[in-house]
Amino acid sequence: MNLSETRQFMIDRPVIQMAPLIDIVFLLLIFFMSAFIFQELESEINISVPTAKESTDMTRSPGEIIVNIRKDGSVVVNQRELSYEELESLLNRVARIYQNQPIIIRGDKETRHKYVIKVLDICAGADIWNVSFATMKETD
Repeated sequence: MNLSETRQFMIDRPVIQMAPLIDIVFLLLIFFMSAFIFQELESEINISVPTAKESTDMTRSPGEIIVNIRKDGSVVVNQRELSYEELESLLNRVARIYQNQPIIIRGDKETRHKYVIKVLDICAGADIWNVSFATMKETD
């Protein structure tokens, strides 16, 4: 084999550059880490949900909206406190775009029933019927 054939073989070989590949892997890692952190932040609001015997572990599916209701009746969605009018506007917009939008209501165990009913009425008014309540499993 002469030298010109060796050079020709080396020129035709594809070259994989590692620097852009490593950049993409790090960007994906950062994206998934930040998505996980924001998902966890939503359920870390200072709310003590009630306990139930038949509670199951919450697995969040993409697109679920978590509506947090504090003891005083204030509503928090995506780390932002909303009035009931703003919540109604938000849910109406979401219901127009996404059919069968899932909603999880996380009410504090000391929240008055009238605030939870108010949020349920807003969901019904927005034609959202896929509503769940967050609870914790009772410990013996």
